[in-house]
Parts: sequence; structure tokens; C-alpha cells
Amino acid sequence: QGILREGLEDVKQFFKTHGSCRLPLSPSLLVKGIVPRDCSYFNSNAVPLKLSFQNVDPLGENIRVIFKCGDDLRQDMLTLQMIRIMNKIWVQEGLDMRMVIFRCFSTGRGRGMVEMIPNAETLRKIQVEHGVTGSFKDRPLADWLQKHNPEEDEYEKAVENFIYSCAGCCVATYVLGICDRHNDNIMLKTTGHMFHIDFGRFLGHAQMFGNIKRDRAPFVFTSDMAYVINGGDKPSSRFHDFVDLCCQAYNLIRKHTHLFLNLLGLMLSCGIPELSDLEDLKYVYDALRPQDSDADATTYFTRLIESSLGSVATKLNFFIHNLAQMKFTGSDARPTLSFAPRTHTIKTSGRIRDVFLCRHERVFNPSKGYTYVVKVQRESPGDVTFVQRTFEEFQELHNKLRLLFPSSLLPSFPSRFVIGRSRGEAVAERRKEELNGYIWHLIHAAPEVAECDLIYTFFHPLPRDEKAAGTNPTPKPADATWARPLGKVGGEVKLSISYKNNKLFIMVMHIRGLPPLQDGNDPDPYVKTYLLPDPQKTTKRKTKVARKTCNPTYNEMLVYDGIPRGDLQQRELRLSVLSEEGFWENILLGEVGIRLRDLDLAQEKMGWFALGSRGHGTL
Repeated sequence: QGILREGLEDVKQFFKTHGSCRLPLSPSLLVKGIVPRDCSYFNSNAVPLKLSFQNVDPLGENIRVIFKCGDDLRQDMLTLQMIRIMNKIWVQEGLDMRMVIFRCFSTGRGRGMVEMIPNAETLRKIQVEHGVTGSFKDRPLADWLQKHNPEEDEYEKAVENFIYSCAGCCVATYVLGICDRHNDNIMLKTTGHMFHIDFGRFLGHAQMFGNIKRDRAPFVFTSDMAYVINGGDKPSSRFHDFVDLCCQAYNLIRKHTHLFLNLLGLMLSCGIPELSDLEDLKYVYDALRPQDSDADATTYFTRLIESSLGSVATKLNFFIHNLAQMKFTGSDARPTLSFAPRTHTIKTSGRIRDVFLCRHERVFNPSKGYTYVVKVQRESPGDVTFVQRTFEEFQELHNKLRLLFPSSLLPSFPSRFVIGRSRGEAVAERRKEELNGYIWHLIHAAPEVAECDLIYTFFHPLPRDEKAAGTNPTPKPADATWARPLGKVGGEVKLSISYKNNKLFIMVMHIRGLPPLQDGNDPDPYVKTYLLPDPQKTTKRKTKVARKTCNPTYNEMLVYDGIPRGDLQQRELRLSVLSEEGFWENILLGEVGIRLRDLDLAQEKMGWFALGSRGHGTL
């Protein structure tokens, strides 16, 4: 602070002598003095200065800039220039991504000026308003925007700005491989515009912790950002808009791959360490995937969004930056089971008198394997329940118990490793006997073990266990596609249908407005299609399963090969949306039949189709 004050005195003397000057940042910025009380410095490694200059224009506000010494700002200038070109491409195509692009100018080796954006705050400062663990919470960004936009229409406008600018940032940072992304170099304006600062690492040159990349996700897109977009913690149709925006913006940039490669290629000899050879250019080439079709690129970028949203590493990185600023206090939380939503005790559930593993069942989700049905008998007469648990869940119980009790108090757990196919019928049968012995010894162990909360939580029924109402399974229909609906059907599915070279392409994009299940929970929806007539059921195609949502996004391509154009007139696409229940019968949420003769497939057809009971859909 003392050094800053001394330096400011020199600047004041400069203005006394020269009267005014133009800032290097832009010749249009004419200033006549410094405002010492508004000047300070940042706590980052290079300790940049925050300077405030008096505007020569008496009606103009003070001009605030950052002066950095110790960073090569040529790389920042180049990155911002690339983002500026991307923005021009988007605007020329009628897509305004609401990007915030600030000025940056290198004034010498390792020094330069950066424009300060007013009314903006770093994500770290916003998150720590909710405590040191604010980076793990979903509400901070939405609450901050609500605070600065109290009126409903203001807030909706801010969210709209956020959706567009966040999509633009995701595409730009991915294509240019911008690394060292943490919550201190991502900023948010009170108007909802999000933007990135400090581009000291790009083209995939990530910082390392030993052999581990610090930037593990493709780009920064976290659950608190999704919370703002969805308007809550459940996916909404606005998330579809966000994904569509990202994919549209990505495909527009891909059309200009040669432009970006040529511009970056011109800079290879300028001495920027992270842009020095063809490998650095190859990073951009690989990111833009010019060999892919737009449909393939849409699917690819959708998977990147899902990967980034599911990344714990990003939140952990944010959390580390919060720790650098705040004191952290540890927690003595006891271990809990990952698959149980809440903890149960002997008092709340009733004492268990006996447990018996009845049988094993073949399951196909989330992967093929076996689940084990356990009969739980409590002391109350007639209080018998059935729960289903996988071998991995039994193993998790044992691992958590080992954190609480010495091994001498616990029965030995069956070995996970087997010779041959680990999911075979014989292995499941053998494990059933071993697990039966394990749980019997567990219930008859020392009271501190047998009556602990972990065990009573493990044997407490979950929603999925309501299917196991007896010891004999209900036979599953041979074709679960036409499963009986359990509750309402409804919603809409967005499809893109095209035909080329004897191939029928069905892009399943989004679904909106699916009904919740009868128990009030959100479904686990997936899409299954048949090309009728199909007596042998050989045309079945299906998407991945989305988890716990009434508004899923897929962007998956289902392809039917070898379909002559003449056959299309006689074919009908039968599309069903089902909720994967896994243990018994999948639940039909809605279906639609589309006569291909009703569509002119000379060009791509895209639109929303209404889902209902069996019937024919209209575009």
C-alpha cells in the first residue's frame, strides 16, 4: 500500500506537468488526473494495480483500468481477439451471444493495461457470501442476481443474458483450450452477463498438480450455473434452449475452422510460449472437429456439457480458491450411504429381528448385472418388508462400517474378484449364499454394530423397493416397449428427421413436460423407437437414460440403414418414452406414431411432437 501511494504521487506530478494524456488502452480515452482514493491492488500473484483516472469529459465517469506487471499480456490480447472474431461470426449469422469483450493492451515486455468492467463481481466473491463451501451450493448465483434484479422482468432479462453469455463462454473457452479456470477469473455482471478474465493459459496448456491436470472438465459449467438457467434444481425447457444455443454457436464456429487456424498460424513465430508449434494448432483443429457433420458435432458438444456439469473437480478447484481467502473448519460428520436419501435408526424404523436373502434378479440398468432381494422381518408382528440391493451396495455398507468399527467386530465380506464372467448366473448364486451369511452375522453381531444407523438405513425400504412386494417376482412382459402406463401420459418430444443415401436419421433432441410418476418422483426417461411393420422386433433403437427429470436433453442420433426410398411410404416410426424402473416393468410416459409418408423427407424436418396414448402424431 505504501509503495502504491508513492507511485501515485509520481503520476500526479506527471499530470501537473503534462495536463492530460490518452490511455494506451484506447486512444479515445482522454484523462487529466488520478483518483488516489479509488486506487488499490489485487491479491493475486502478479499483484495487479486497480487505477482510477479522471475523465477529461466533465460528463464522463472516472475511467478504471488494471495495470499488470509480470504477465505477458500479448497472449490475453490474442485470446480476446479470437473471441471478438467468434462474436462477429455469431452476430453475422443473427445470433447475439451477449458477450462481454473488454480491452487489453500490452505496453511492454511483461506489462500492460486491462479494461475494468463496471458492476461486475468474481464468482468467488458471490459464492463466499454463502460461506466457504459456497462453491458446492446451487443457489449463490441465482440469489445474487435476484438481489440486484428485484423486479420480475429485470430478473428474467438477467437470466436471459446469463443463458446466452454462459453458452458463448462455454464454446469459446473450449475451442481455444483456455485453462486455469477458477472462480476468481470468471465474472458476472449485475445484468446477468458472464465473462472470463486472465488468459494466462490457453490451447490446452493446463496447470498440473504432479501428473494430474488441474482443469479436468472440458469447460466450466457447474450446477449453480444450471440452477440459474433452470430456475431451480430440476431441469426445465430453458436448459434445452441453453444446449441448443451452445450447439448452434459451436457449429457456426466450426464452419470457419480454416480462419482460426490461419490466424493462429500467423502468430507461431511471435514468441508466445504456449503458441509455438503445430501441436498447439492441432489442439484447435481437434476441438473444432471439422470432419464431423453438424449432427455429430451437436451430439459431441451435448456430451461435453453433461461431462462438465457432472465434474466434481471444478467445484473442488473453486473450493480451494475459497480456502485461500477464508479459514476452514473441519466437520466430524459420520459416514452415510450414497444411495440412501436419509438416515434411519432403530428408533425410527423398529428393531430388526431377522433378515434373509431370498433370491437374485437379473437387471439391465445402470448396467447389466444382478440385484439381491432381502426379506427384512421386524419385531412388530406382520412387519415384513423386501429390499433390493446390489453387490456394490453391500460392499459400500461394509466399507462404511469399517470406518466406524474395528475389523474384529465385523464379519468377513465376500470377495469381489471371481474367475471368469463376474456377472454370470453361477457367480450370482454363489454370492447370494455368501451375502446371506454376511447379513445374518451382521444382525447378530455386537449391539453397537447390529443396532447402528448404517445398518438400519441399509435395510430401510427405498422407493425402488416398493416393487419387491413379495418373494415371487411378477413376470416381466416379453416386450416392455408397450408397458402399461402407470399414471398420466403427456409431454412433447423434439425430433429432427432426415433421409440420405438409404439411411433414415432420427435425432432425438429434447423432451419437455413429462408427467411425474405416481409416487410424485421425477422419472428416469429414455426413448425407444421401432420402424413398423417389424414383426421380428429387429428395428429397436434407444437412447441413454436421463436421470430424475421431466425435461431431459439427449441430442442422440438413431440411424436406420438400408431403407430404400420406396419403403418409406409404407413405414411408421413408433416412438415411446419410458421411465426405467430397472427392477420390474418400465413405465410408459407417452408415445407417438409418425407416418413417414406424411413428411417430405427431401429436406430435414425438425419440430415438436405431442406424446400421448397410442395414436398418430402431427408436427
